[in-house]
Amino acid sequence: MRNTIHIFVPAHCLRKIKYPAVMTKTSIIISFYNDFSTLGVVLEALDKQSEPDFEVIIADDGSGKTAVSQIQLEKTRHSFPLLHVWQEDKGFRKTRILNKAILASSSEYLIFIDGDCIPHRHFVKDHLCFQAPNTIIAGRRVNLCKTLKPRFLKEQVKGRAPFVFFLRLLWDSLIGKTRDVEKGIRIPMKPLNIKLGKFNRGILGANFSLYKKALWDVNGFDMRYEKPFVGEDTDLEYRLRLSGKKVFSPRFRVVQYHFIHERQDRVSETENLEILRSTKEKQESFTPLGLRELANS
Repeated sequence: MRNTIHIFVPAHCLRKIKYPAVMTKTSIIISFYNDFSTLGVVLEALDKQSEPDFEVIIADDGSGKTAVSQIQLEKTRHSFPLLHVWQEDKGFRKTRILNKAILASSSEYLIFIDGDCIPHRHFVKDHLCFQAPNTIIAGRRVNLCKTLKPRFLKEQVKGRAPFVFFLRLLWDSLIGKTRDVEKGIRIPMKPLNIKLGKFNRGILGANFSLYKKALWDVNGFDMRYEKPFVGEDTDLEYRLRLSGKKVFSPRFRVVQYHFIHERQDRVSETENLEILRSTKEKQESFTPLGLRELANS
């Protein structure tokens, strides 16, 4: 097992810490808040990756003491370097903690996932397979019925019977609640993946990757978004495209699984959409409140 690096980072200490030089192919940034039960599964799935050369950064938007203590215990349990970047809970500040995680990352290529989305065994390998300058790789996810969770842990994460599990997905998509099961099909044939892939799909914040430089070009995530669920990913995608980047979604690769939960109340939609509308109207690729402001604060 490689030595695991675990750094608990309050917001005000970010500039004071000299991070260890961890030479890895990519940094995986996981946005997280309080739900450790699923995060533990994500970390276990990352341990099983066919491409092992990466670090993991948990971008924690103010989780409580219980979740923080549980993450502390993970520091010796995994084969990858692990950093925990935390900020005080002052409401929804996901874009701010993601920018902090970007500043803490040691790799030049970044993969973003959510703490309730479990990667396929070849997830990291697939993202790196398609990495290219000025290109954002955008994946999708299978939305699983929660009743499949015990089987998922045994047959998919632990790799004991992945084909049997896929048959369960198909069956549950017909009689149950599993959705988007076709996004769980993986065919590792790059020419086919490219031929059937799309450049007109948007970024899903739980499954995309890009070079860090692309984020510096647009000043990272827009930290004016302080309401949940609407706009922050669309805003980033729009500004990246304005800066000359393209978004590519390969077909039958970068597979990810997500357990269906209740749709959240989107009372903040109007405020967030006003920020997005202004950005589009002014054609601004560079946010006025992003990475540079955070780094210099």
